[in-house]
Amino acid sequence: MRIGMIGLGRMGANMVRRLQKSGHQCVAYDRSPDAVQGATAHGAQAARSLTELVRALERPRAVWIMVPAATVDSVIAELRPQLEAGDVLIDGGNSNYRDDIRRAAELERAGIHYLDVGTSGGVLGFEQGYCLMIGGTAEAVALVEPVLAALSPGGRMAGRSDASAGTATSGPTATGAKAPGGAGDAGTGSSAHAGASSTAAAALGYLHCGPAGAGHFVKMVHNGIEYGLMAAYAEGLNILAHADAGFTAATADAETAPLADPHFYQYRLDVGAIAEVWRHGSIIASRLLDLTAQALARDGRLEKFAGHVADSGEGRWTVEAAIEVGVPAHVLSAALYSRFESRGRGEFANKVLSAMRLGFGGHEERSS
Repeated sequence: MRIGMIGLGRMGANMVRRLQKSGHQCVAYDRSPDAVQGATAHGAQAARSLTELVRALERPRAVWIMVPAATVDSVIAELRPQLEAGDVLIDGGNSNYRDDIRRAAELERAGIHYLDVGTSGGVLGFEQGYCLMIGGTAEAVALVEPVLAALSPGGRMAGRSDASAGTATSGPTATGAKAPGGAGDAGTGSSAHAGASSTAAAALGYLHCGPAGAGHFVKMVHNGIEYGLMAAYAEGLNILAHADAGFTAATADAETAPLADPHFYQYRLDVGAIAEVWRHGSIIASRLLDLTAQALARDGRLEKFAGHVADSGEGRWTVEAAIEVGVPAHVLSAALYSRFESRGRGEFANKVLSAMRLGFGGHEERSS
């Protein structure tokens, strides 16, 4: 099928490549002409403006937005007057699910479908596929399911035995509606097609999770879990990196808690090799561990990193949701706060602690 793609950053550009490779036709737009040129090198059609992109699509149109959450509304505002009833607008970035609920309601009044698609896979998605968590109406999902399936790791639609979700013959979708762009086989309504909300679709890497906002709600929690997993690896490897503390002579004074048994901590461990061995047969093996082992293999001390860890919002929203529904989220909260700490946001609190210690006990700060 034919689809417009807005935003050709690291993920957007690779999604265009994967769709083109699967037999779909992308009309690509980005504010950077170089990014557009890169997409055309993989067979995409270039658009110099949003207006040109919309005009290059056949009705009903499908447009995928892959831009930062803060700019989604402005892109939609520019697109909306140019779209018509029956068109499908997809936000595949990391928007707040509450914004999705609002946008879906606003666009519904004009008869325009809106899907929020939580997209996981990062820069590895081109080769390995993207995990897609989808929110919106079943009708809208069915209209663009060939694209969703092609982007997913399974590369095909649920219930289909063919190896690709790319273009076949034009025809109706599983709901009987015409697919956007008039191309792509989204099913013929037979029982062989399991549908995007099925376990079969989930096993292929895409799932219609529920109504508007559900896709980004699930992706939000996914990212909160990601924060916790990353923090667990980081803290565990940090303990291993300091397992040689017993070799360091400790200062014996009132300001320093001594190491009680230095001989228990005299291991100079190859942390990179440990991360690598954990990848093979270990219960904690994962893609995150793969990436960590690769980084340590390149630089065992990770000297090019300052350790200032950003958070893009989803971890905060996950903790907020936990608070609002009254669900404990100890690990996810701690992982989020550790990111704040890494950026120096706890510096003043630490100064307050030092000031109090000086006040009540005359304890002078010691340099690290």
